[in-house]
Amino acid sequence: MPPLTTEANQFHLLSLTLKASPEFSLFKLITIHTHSHHLPLSTIMAVNNGKPLTTADIVKITAKTTVLPSKTSEKQGRVALATFDLPYITFYYNQKLLVYKGGVEEFGDVVGKMKEALSAALDEFYPLSGRLLQEEEGVVVVDCEMGKGVEVVEAEAEGLEVKEFAEGDEPEEIMKMVVPYTGVMNLEGMTRPLLAVQYTKLKDGIAIGCAFNHAILDGSSTWHFLTSWAALARGSPIPNPPLHNRALARSTRVPLTLPISPAAHELSDPNPAPASLVTHLFSFPESSLLVLKSAANSSIPPTAKPFSTFQSLASHAWRAISRARRLSPGDITVFAVFTDCRNRLRPPLPNSYFGNFIQAVFTGTAVGPLLASPPEFAAGLLQKAIDAHDEAAIVKRLEEYEAEPKMFYYTDAGVNCVAVGSSPRFKVYDVDFGFGRPERVRSGRNNKFDGMVYLYPERDGGKGIDVELTLDGRAMENLEKDGEFLLVGRGSAD
Repeated sequence: MPPLTTEANQFHLLSLTLKASPEFSLFKLITIHTHSHHLPLSTIMAVNNGKPLTTADIVKITAKTTVLPSKTSEKQGRVALATFDLPYITFYYNQKLLVYKGGVEEFGDVVGKMKEALSAALDEFYPLSGRLLQEEEGVVVVDCEMGKGVEVVEAEAEGLEVKEFAEGDEPEEIMKMVVPYTGVMNLEGMTRPLLAVQYTKLKDGIAIGCAFNHAILDGSSTWHFLTSWAALARGSPIPNPPLHNRALARSTRVPLTLPISPAAHELSDPNPAPASLVTHLFSFPESSLLVLKSAANSSIPPTAKPFSTFQSLASHAWRAISRARRLSPGDITVFAVFTDCRNRLRPPLPNSYFGNFIQAVFTGTAVGPLLASPPEFAAGLLQKAIDAHDEAAIVKRLEEYEAEPKMFYYTDAGVNCVAVGSSPRFKVYDVDFGFGRPERVRSGRNNKFDGMVYLYPERDGGKGIDVELTLDGRAMENLEKDGEFLLVGRGSAD
């Protein structure tokens, strides 16, 4: 997730100005994290012989190894991080969980084949097997020369079923046990692997938890790697090899003053501690999205550019979240879209570019007009901000950072913000290692704050969108009772 502080500070001036002046299964709701202040395990876990089970009893680590690239290539060396990468150094590893049915009886063979494929994938995606290194002049690079490899953990949790992750309400403690590197800052990539993988044997399937150092790749590159790794596991070649020339993105070498440690950086965070957070998954089928898109476009002039599905859904969510937060009409609310900039350059950068190439695009308004106006008001704000983020805006943002580099906090989003990351365009359910498509793809706990949204395509291959939303607990309770949010398109489902 890109940083928000620079843009948020810029938007503060705007906020001051604004203050002065068919079957609906939308609410196919899956609670995927408990409150941060959750019940102790002794009250929510199973009991064995009268004693409460701990997470160590439920998820047992059986092996830990290091996987190296299968061969050493002359093209490996040091890869300098581009300006697009640098703001993420003090964020946290990007976590993904993919849960699959089957493969239990052949778990050892399945894991062995995936490890072999992982080794082959690292031949092409070799920065993932390196470590971060700060050179004498202060420039941060990925040192791929030694090929230190990635961390691979094998575990068993045969008391847990696939449906508990795909449809259930797993405690946060369990999620931490199946997705590695919760709470690990990207800065720790100086000494830790830049990729960690955990295979967990469930009662009826396999959970694959991955943690990627966000300082070296974005969501597009994450799913490029995962689909390529899966192709190799199925015996197919990588369809689109990665492009590692980061000078194509930005050749400026930017010296950084890094925190002395992750703990020191966290202790200096000026932002208030996050409240009790809850993450829920809302599934919007295509029929619901069509209703939202039709409503947003119902009153625009015939010659106006129509609002996209994303803009229609985002405006719907923005308004509903603002209602759920019980904000005052004069309060300012900000919406951030983490935009892939590859196709915004002229000429465009290939989609195979491996690294970070996203920036946060901001817009905002006072809550009063946001809620009092029809949907096209919010959709119009989003469309205008997204369309304005052209090559000149991208370069300006980079130059501002290079002139004054800053170590961000993931809490810099500020209050009343809604921020959208990931994309329903990512083929997350095409990650087939040879035993079928995932039953569910989810995000881990890292980098989530009040208002953070991750978008995924629906699993069944249609045009629906899953919205993974993190909110303050009270706001989430209000959202679940919001008839306008929940009744869109419900029709005869009641």
